[in-house]
Amino acid sequence: MNRDNRALDDDLEARAAHVAERANWIRRSALKMIVEAQQGHPGGDLSAADILSALYFDVLNYDSSQPNAPDRDRFIMSKGHCTGAFYSVLAGAGFFPEEELSTYLKPLSRLNGHPSRTYLPGVETNTGPLGHGLPVAVGVAIAGQIDKADFRVFVLTGDGELQEGSCWEAAMTAGHRKLSNLTVIVDRNRLQQGAPTEDTVALEPLASKWSAFGFDVVEIDGHDPKALIQALSHQGPRPLCVIASTIKGKGVSYMENQAGWHHGCPNPAQYEQALKELAA
Repeated sequence: MNRDNRALDDDLEARAAHVAERANWIRRSALKMIVEAQQGHPGGDLSAADILSALYFDVLNYDSSQPNAPDRDRFIMSKGHCTGAFYSVLAGAGFFPEEELSTYLKPLSRLNGHPSRTYLPGVETNTGPLGHGLPVAVGVAIAGQIDKADFRVFVLTGDGELQEGSCWEAAMTAGHRKLSNLTVIVDRNRLQQGAPTEDTVALEPLASKWSAFGFDVVEIDGHDPKALIQALSHQGPRPLCVIASTIKGKGVSYMENQAGWHHGCPNPAQYEQALKELAA
């Protein structure tokens, strides 16, 4: 995706419709991978699908045939356990063949449970230990600032991982350096493994926290393609935090807002029901 080419098409409705269609494909693809592998993290995959679709099919500047091009935008998937959605969007964006998705979690597959930049093009850094992605993204953004480079750095965090102190150390540094090339997206589905975030370690008032650390803050519906495109396309003089309010398990009725689907695998009847609901 190239920003210059995208600027020629200013039809936001058409762009949003495309993002929505691709997000639904990401959801179907991720569930298929999880069912075939008999393991995965469907709840977070489904909550993040619209965000990933907006990034890769509208906002990010990249050439999948040159994954290490110096002028590319960088995206870091800090919630690295949600590989069903992440690998799906990378394949859909052309970084590797979609057929390879069927090897998910199999022996010798490049599609590990957590993404590895050693194996797979399009992965900027290895993630999985929560709280590590944002500090790496801040470091990359600092490098871009020093080099006066034009690329932007985007990082998607889970809301539960914001309970890690390393996130706020990184946020403090980003605010201090006024990293205008950095955008943090919070997948705010309000559930983490086993319980609501607010019952584990409360995050609210979350927007005020980011603002206090020197960020511009936008709160949006994380399943609204137009809102995502508009928010993620913005770049101001300070780092940006987009708090995307989402539903864990979005699109599959029995998964929605259920902490138990943080990880797990649908049985055949549940999978059939999920595909019918997503087709609708």
